[in-house]
Amino acid sequence: MAKTFGKVVIASAIGYVAGLLLAPKSGKETREDVKKKAEEVKAKAEVKAEQVKRAAKTGVKDLKASASNVEKEAKGMAKSATDSGRVVRDEAERLGEEAKARGSRVADEAKKTLGDLRDDVKKNVK
Repeated sequence: MAKTFGKVVIASAIGYVAGLLLAPKSGKETREDVKKKAEEVKAKAEVKAEQVKRAAKTGVKDLKASASNVEKEAKGMAKSATDSGRVVRDEAERLGEEAKARGSRVADEAKKTLGDLRDDVKKNVK
């Protein structure tokens, strides 16, 4: 877009200068018109330059704010993931302990049942 704008400005300036040179005015009048138009173009260019500077500053400010927000979100997600990992670890440990306790109870019951079965076999075999 900047290239197109630059081309339009140059073409306009060339057209204006050509019109002035071909117009039936005295050299003094033509020089005054050229000087006046050059001052107008300079003033417009300064306004545009200031607008571009402000837009750039705003863009940089917005970019920094966005980067800061992304950083905060990433830190929040990392904390959440860490917290979730701890919860999962703790739950896995609890379930492991529970499985161990149940396994122990089942083993104890199996031993008792085996002992009872041996006793029944001994009574019935005699």
